[in-house]
Amino acid sequence: MDQLNIALVAIGGVVMVIGLLSNPIRRSFLSTPLIALLAGVLIGPLAFDLLEVSRWGDQTTILEQATRVTLAISLMGVALRLPEKFPFHSWRSLAVMLGLVMPLMWLASGLLAYLILGLPLLAALLLGAVLTPTDPVVSSTIVTGEVAERNLPDRLRHLLSGESGANDGLAYPFVFLPILLLAHPPEEALTHWLVHTLLWEVGVAVLFGAALGYAAGRLVEWGKAEHTVEQTFFLAYTLALSLVVLGSAKLIGSDGILAVFVAGVAFDLVVKGDREPQERVQEVGTRFFILPIFVLLGMSLPWESWLRLGWSGVALAVAVLLLRRLPAVLALWPLAGQIRGWRDALFLGWFGPIGVAALYYANLSLRETGLEAVWAAGSLIICASILVHGVTAAPLTRLYGRSREKEGP
Repeated sequence: MDQLNIALVAIGGVVMVIGLLSNPIRRSFLSTPLIALLAGVLIGPLAFDLLEVSRWGDQTTILEQATRVTLAISLMGVALRLPEKFPFHSWRSLAVMLGLVMPLMWLASGLLAYLILGLPLLAALLLGAVLTPTDPVVSSTIVTGEVAERNLPDRLRHLLSGESGANDGLAYPFVFLPILLLAHPPEEALTHWLVHTLLWEVGVAVLFGAALGYAAGRLVEWGKAEHTVEQTFFLAYTLALSLVVLGSAKLIGSDGILAVFVAGVAFDLVVKGDREPQERVQEVGTRFFILPIFVLLGMSLPWESWLRLGWSGVALAVAVLLLRRLPAVLALWPLAGQIRGWRDALFLGWFGPIGVAALYYANLSLRETGLEAVWAAGSLIICASILVHGVTAAPLTRLYGRSREKEGP
């Protein structure tokens, strides 16, 4: 019970302090996920040893389930923040980012892990898949707020949000392909991956999420017409929808993460009227549900495993941040209509942060395979991304804005 009360005080206090200083933090070189992560390190065993996740139960399970819920709430907020009918208007850019850039990020990360850490090929591909998704939580801190809205064009902010929302769920088959190959003969693994993972877990997730999101939207519209829905209840309704979709998709054996994002998009297509309440969902989710996961991560970091990785781990983190995404975006940007020139490509290529989505898949992979190297290297790169992308977000966003002003219309 003492551990619970300490956790409530510590995590609640961190969120309160970040809330009180939110404006100065937005204008500084720090980011809210980075501050929450550092607070978790101080609270955890490395510093004051106030809390230790392993005392609460199995750390892998706790982190996996906590990140799963955090992702669901974040993805619903991202879906509701996108412009109306965004997937239809931006299908070409999304096709490039999800159909071409995403597989290249997987292969690049896996190849780097194979060459630098010397992992077996399938383990390296698993680590590459864990690091593939662009994180919607960290991305939201880059594309929202006064600095981003003043300096970045809407097309870039929305494209990064839309990509990060979709590829979290679409990373699922990339992660499970090496997991299945590690556990089964190749022919059996590929058959299971094609039939069960792709067709059922991914395909059904899209249909299931779309159906639930559409039905939830139609119910809201009916409630508005009958005057049974209070406007203030809209936020709770959409947050609850994300949990309903996440849980029910899992119960039928489908990809709940992808289903939530699709449900949010479908819901947004149906619900009419003022979009401001929808956009506020993201802010509410960030304050109350998203920041604590970074505190939890800070308390759970595998410091001894990082030391065993040595300089190879540092080299891998640097290589992944520089080569996982940037070369692919620079090579393919002419195919994407919303990326207009090398400046857009550089910005979008650099800001593909690795965060909560990778944390979820890292713990899922550890539970499925028992490969400690995937968790050790994955958590190191996640923290490196939170640090580097958090520190560079405000300065590079302002630099982008100044370069646009100098260039003129």
